[in-house]
Amino acid sequence: MVNPREQARKTEGKTEEPAVEPVAEVREQAAEALAEVREQAMEPLAEVLGRVEKAYAAYVEAEREVSRAYKSSERQVEKTYKEAEQRANNEYEQVIEQALKVREAAEQQAEKAYKKAEQQAEEAVRRAREQAKNVYDESARQALIARKEAVEQAWTVRAETIGRSWKIFSKEKG
Repeated sequence: MVNPREQARKTEGKTEEPAVEPVAEVREQAAEALAEVREQAMEPLAEVLGRVEKAYAAYVEAEREVSRAYKSSERQVEKTYKEAEQRANNEYEQVIEQALKVREAAEQQAEKAYKKAEQQAEEAVRRAREQAKNVYDESARQALIARKEAVEQAWTVRAETIGRSWKIFSKEKG
């Protein structure tokens, strides 16, 4: 047979939840029943056994109620966990979505910067070609002038030299 006091002590250490108030009442009832049994040691054994059986039945019912309370608590914890997990998933999805938007904006900005740099480079190449053409044209013009002056100078020297030669030749002949 199970000792109600030992059973009461075992359940005392197991839970401290407010949902288990009936267990405390059952313990008190069991303790009262046990005290009455001791006081009325002279009562017939059948009456004492009846009270013990009632106390034990109350204890068993209290154990069932504690079990139901634990199961209810477990369901509540599971529900809370699922809700927290869902919130975490939602937050994760929002952060990923925001990061994707930031990445797309950065890519668009980089594309704009690339196109602007490309346009600036094309403009710089155009200006460099134009400047090179201008330098070439100026160099060619100056070279043409220098050539023309050199040819004119050479022609003048030639003409002077031929003129002197004819003078010398004509003086010798004559």
